[in-house]
Amino acid sequence: MRTRVKICGITRLEDALCAIEQGADALGFVFVAKSPRCVSASQVAEIVAALPPLVTKVGLFMDASEQEIRQVLDTVPLDLLQFHGAETPDLCDNMGTDYIKAIPLGGGIVEPVAYAQQFTQAKAFLLDGHGVGEIGGQGKTFDWRRLDQSFGKPVILAGGLNPENVAEAIRQTRPYAVDVSSGVEAAKGIKDPQKMTAFLRNVREADKEFS
Repeated sequence: MRTRVKICGITRLEDALCAIEQGADALGFVFVAKSPRCVSASQVAEIVAALPPLVTKVGLFMDASEQEIRQVLDTVPLDLLQFHGAETPDLCDNMGTDYIKAIPLGGGIVEPVAYAQQFTQAKAFLLDGHGVGEIGGQGKTFDWRRLDQSFGKPVILAGGLNPENVAEAIRQTRPYAVDVSSGVEAAKGIKDPQKMTAFLRNVREADKEFS
């Protein structure tokens, strides 16, 4: 099975189209005010309206209220929600939209499987190098050996991935998908076409070893 790819922190249409052209399966949009990649619902609505079909649109939230999330959903046709904070399982389950839950592995505080077991309705778990209370996109890796256990759902590998290390990450962990943000940027929130191209190419090359 090939490794899916999500490019997160999209702020511009040209970056979204480039990511899709190179083979990205999903695009991530950050609705977190403290993030340098934060976008408004109206910005994302304009980008999404210009996208081709069959691309998964993911909205990233961190400790947002149910009302704030619904306001975004009223404006943007998101396919998936991605929760990066201390959201309760009830809030995640009650939004009426499929979701993935990020597991913060920075600092080694969280026991990942026990954490994941709380979110029985999650479609997948995103394992990231951020610590508790931090948002992703900081380029922090973690010990990939922590994926050597069963989560009962697809696993998305994130945290410090870039064109240089993604192939080795896939070889070591065989995740369902990989998620990259800062690792393919020219500046915060601005993607680098060459880095995105190299990232997708190296994912495909790693997958060939398992075909």
